[in-house]
Amino acid sequence: MQFYYGNQWPLRVLDEAEFWKEQEAEHTVVIRELLPDLEQEFVDGLNRWEDVLKTTKQHVTRFIESVIRSKNHISPQLSQQVLDLASFCLQESVAFIQFCRKIKTESKSVVGNPMAKTVMDHIIDESEYFIGIAQTILYEQ
Repeated sequence: MQFYYGNQWPLRVLDEAEFWKEQEAEHTVVIRELLPDLEQEFVDGLNRWEDVLKTTKQHVTRFIESVIRSKNHISPQLSQQVLDLASFCLQESVAFIQFCRKIKTESKSVVGNPMAKTVMDHIIDESEYFIGIAQTILYEQ
């Protein structure tokens, strides 16, 4: 996380959320490409997750633009909306991790594939990293 934001915590949390939502969306593609024989239910789930994560990223981007346009005069209402969005992003990442763990433990194409398990662990670890960052910023508020 970049700490050059100083007291502009809304930009800190939004910047992280924007980056990690993009990463999570890309991870859905990585999983599908890595596992061409992945069960259809998981492929469908990953397709839905990709759409959801991209939509969240777009929403975060709009908030970044709003915060920047406020020129450091962030209203209490905007501040609360940023906190709510950051909490939503955090919970979304928790749910994404749960889905990835389900793939890791239930998909036949992953269970017998050590490389796939390693990649799934890495993807889960990255989303958990975002959760840690988001919690730190939110708890500072």
